[in-house]
Amino acid sequence: MINTKHTLVALVEDKPGVLNRIASLFRRRGFNIQSLAVGGSEHPGLSRMTIVVGGDSAQVEQVRKQLEKLINVVKVSDITEEDIVTRELALIKVKATAQTRSEIMQIVDIFRANIVDVSPSSLTIEVTGDEDKVNSLIGLLREFGVKEIARTGRIALTRGGGS
Repeated sequence: MINTKHTLVALVEDKPGVLNRIASLFRRRGFNIQSLAVGGSEHPGLSRMTIVVGGDSAQVEQVRKQLEKLINVVKVSDITEEDIVTRELALIKVKATAQTRSEIMQIVDIFRANIVDVSPSSLTIEVTGDEDKVNSLIGLLREFGVKEIARTGRIALTRGGGS
């Protein structure tokens, strides 16, 4: 059995305690949540959770079925094997001097990222893309000195007209 990253998408009611119940289920099953993003959905009163978890397909399918049984969970799908669009947002604060500022700006342009804050000693960069793009930019910026990173984690939708 091969452990892979699985992307689960859950529609849940906007009620107190839902996130705690879901996280507790993963904890009880011994799964580490690698990424969790929660936000509003196209349905009033429902939020969309994108959960990335490692494990083999059979284990993840068991967890998916248990999630669907939880109160306040409307629907759970494992979209790992589907044709999906994934994105992640990251804010990266990097040390910048007068000598390095233009080089950092060139790297930012290559990645189609944006500089969202400038101070005398740092630049804050916003990048959106897949996990590899974000990781690549962070890797290049490390040589300048990364001060802070904030990442949203993966969000995902299936491509095309499917649901």
